[in-house]
Amino acid sequence: MRLFHIRKPYRLRDYKFSLVLFVLTISCLGILVIGSANEAYQSKQIAGLIFGLVLMLIVSLIDYVWILNFYWILYFLSVFLLFIVLIPGIGYVANGARRWIDLGFTNFQPSELAKILLILFFAKFIMVHEDDLSDWKTILKALLLIAVPLGLIYREPNLSTTIATAILFCVLMYAGGLSYKFIGTVLLISIPLAFVFITIVVQPDQKLLDNYQHKRIMAWLEPQKYASDEGYQQNNSVMAIGSGQLTGKGLNNNTTTSVKNGNFILEPQTDFIFAIVGEELGFVGCCTVLLLLLFIVIQCILIGVRSKNTAGKIICCGVGSLIGLQTFINVAVATQLIPNTGIPLPFVSYGLTSLVSLLIGIGLVLNVGLQPKKYQ
Repeated sequence: MRLFHIRKPYRLRDYKFSLVLFVLTISCLGILVIGSANEAYQSKQIAGLIFGLVLMLIVSLIDYVWILNFYWILYFLSVFLLFIVLIPGIGYVANGARRWIDLGFTNFQPSELAKILLILFFAKFIMVHEDDLSDWKTILKALLLIAVPLGLIYREPNLSTTIATAILFCVLMYAGGLSYKFIGTVLLISIPLAFVFITIVVQPDQKLLDNYQHKRIMAWLEPQKYASDEGYQQNNSVMAIGSGQLTGKGLNNNTTTSVKNGNFILEPQTDFIFAIVGEELGFVGCCTVLLLLLFIVIQCILIGVRSKNTAGKIICCGVGSLIGLQTFINVAVATQLIPNTGIPLPFVSYGLTSLVSLLIGIGLVLNVGLQPKKYQ
């Protein structure tokens, strides 16, 4: 049986239904946890999932090679979206940050979609420069191109997404074949610089970070000292996860000792959704969420390995890395392994832009899977 695209035939047997199943399962689990954390957001997440799945299906049947013909348009679109959100009257401020555009029925966060658009852009850019990727001129060009969106994201301010996007860019360049000699040189320089940076930012009179960013780092280093303010959420998150023990207290429970029911975690449906998973579904629930996300990442990698060209490999590597990176950061924050920073847990945290953008990314991976090497 064949599914036909306007330019080439696809085989139904090449459609990675296992990846779709993993994504659908983790998304539905996310809806249940969001409903337990804050029921008011559950119906919106359901609508976002339905819309995202439709887009995923459509994108999965559009030849990604054809999409990449417009890679410069995709780049400038991402820059334009990141720029207009900074304009007063278009982007609105919440909690001191200007990251969203009010669409009336929901809030649109350009930085989430920009990550997918940048993956597409650099997939094509790296393929075009495959033979000279390690040349200093190509590297400089790539750095200048990524510097623009990174600068705009940082201006929101959104340091966590800036760092995550920068790491994603490094992964894409590595997957594209950047020479180990250059990578080694960068590491020799960046590791000492990182040590110097950390040494400076922990000083009380430092000027490199905003005051709230500095306090978050200090709260991570001295959680008891900042237990009543900056360390409050992370301390309670760890408490919530531990209180769930093996199987948790159950979704939508009315336990008076619940950290969630006591409102000890602000906005539990977003950045600290993993704390709700730990408290209400226990160790079993945490492992289930992490394994499902791991399976999705592995599926993306396996599809990328069988891609017919470098661009397809980069797309799969980019989407898989984005999901893996955001999972690590979100869980590490919830378990107090790193300083508090706002990154959604893929497919689980409430956030329509994040959910729909990731589903578009999965659609691109599915299309790469429909065009494996054997059909070249």
